[in-house]
Order: sequence, then structure tokens, then C-alpha cells
Amino acid sequence: MVSSSSGPGTEPEFMTVAEVATRMRVSKMTVYRLLHGGEVPAVRVGRSFRVREEDVDEYLRKSFYDAG
Repeated sequence: MVSSSSGPGTEPEFMTVAEVATRMRVSKMTVYRLLHGGEVPAVRVGRSFRVREEDVDEYLRKSFYDAG
């Protein structure tokens, strides 16, 4: 079984733009805007982007706000 956490000595888990969009429940275009705007760091592989799972989690953590 492969752990999805990126602790010391483990490889980071990379996600595609489509996987990030699914996880965040937004469109792929929204993810591309976040990447191009520098809000979520990514690695470019050829013409594709890969995003570390921990960076997606961190972005979501920082994005929470109290609506009450």
C-alpha cells in the first residue's frame, strides 16, 4: 500500500489538472487559472502540468473562511 502523505523519505504524490479539478469540484479552466496566477505551484512536464497533492491540500486549507 502506498501512503499519500509526503513525509520525510517519501516521494510526493503528483496530480493531473483533471484530478485537481475533481478534488476541488471546479472546472479544469479554474485550475489552470490558479496555476497561471501562481496561487497553486505546479511542475510543467512537456505541455502538461502536475501538482503536488500537498500543495492542493495547503491551498484548500488557506482558502477556508468563516461564512457565519
